[in-house]
Amino acid sequence: MRLAIDVMGGDNAPVAIVKGCLDALSIIDSDDQLILVGDADVVRATMKAEGVSDERIIVHPTTEIIGMDESPVDAVRAKGDSSLVQMVTLGSARKTREPVDVIISAGNTGACVSAATMYMKRLPGVHRPGIACALPTLHGPVVVCDVGANPEPRPLHLAQYAEMADIYARRVLNIKTPRVAQMNIGAEEAKGTEMTRNVRDLLRATPELNYIGYVEGRDVFEGAADVIVCDGFVGNTMLKLAEGLARSLIKGLVEAVMSADPALAGQLKPIMADVFRRNDYHEYGGAPLMGVNGTCFICHGSSEARTIRNAIRAARDYVAAGVNDAIVERIEKLESGSQEPSTPGEAA
Repeated sequence: MRLAIDVMGGDNAPVAIVKGCLDALSIIDSDDQLILVGDADVVRATMKAEGVSDERIIVHPTTEIIGMDESPVDAVRAKGDSSLVQMVTLGSARKTREPVDVIISAGNTGACVSAATMYMKRLPGVHRPGIACALPTLHGPVVVCDVGANPEPRPLHLAQYAEMADIYARRVLNIKTPRVAQMNIGAEEAKGTEMTRNVRDLLRATPELNYIGYVEGRDVFEGAADVIVCDGFVGNTMLKLAEGLARSLIKGLVEAVMSADPALAGQLKPIMADVFRRNDYHEYGGAPLMGVNGTCFICHGSSEARTIRNAIRAARDYVAAGVNDAIVERIEKLESGSQEPSTPGEAA
């Protein structure tokens, strides 16, 4: 398997990204390759400083960087030699003699989504790619889609997110019959917008899904569903709120125990470390951009070396699970009646 990584993307790039790639050498196969896309001098200097020399590392030099605050579409069009665009270009060339199976970036999310859609295109039948994120809970992971790719979706987009996230839950998380729900402001049938109700009707009419209706924000961590569908604005807000809340609660608990009984805090340290690990997004690596014609993983902007290592592991598992083939097969089986016609002049 060949994996291309944007080493210039992210708050801690490029050194942390390169180190994560080097750490991943211990978990990939002997015939796998990691293509590090970015400043060649920095990559080689980091490898030298870490004392690593491995023929599985290939350096793909670039001269430009897309910043985290740049306009996604404008930056992708203007910076053809940026690490992000060059990485995606490699990911779009799967018919070449040496195809790239996976692309990974912790850079500008909007630019990554735009570039992947522009260069890699979409899987047959998919209208809009969506980012699927597995949130850790005490009841097991919950797949939320979308968490940032499409803040203003149409009903058909959300219906397809449910299909794709359902496949992800089945094939990657090994959930036999995922319970699929919609995020809403209430569980009652009358709650929500017209679009919410339109999506509900589409999901109810899809026999492949175990659709259970609406869930509220407080239900996410109560084990009410295995897959939750929402627009990218709500999903991204919910994801970051959950990350911040988890950190705050764990930190507050540790400080309270330390203040009350330092000896007890020492005894509880291994337990708290395990709780923190299971709720730490760095352990999950990245989230797949589902629906593009290839495998694209998007990592948190604050990714560390261990984040990238885990993203490489997760991306390899995703490819091995055959998720994209399953998506194409599922979309082809959708009843024509569930295909929402495009408004004249509006792209689907």
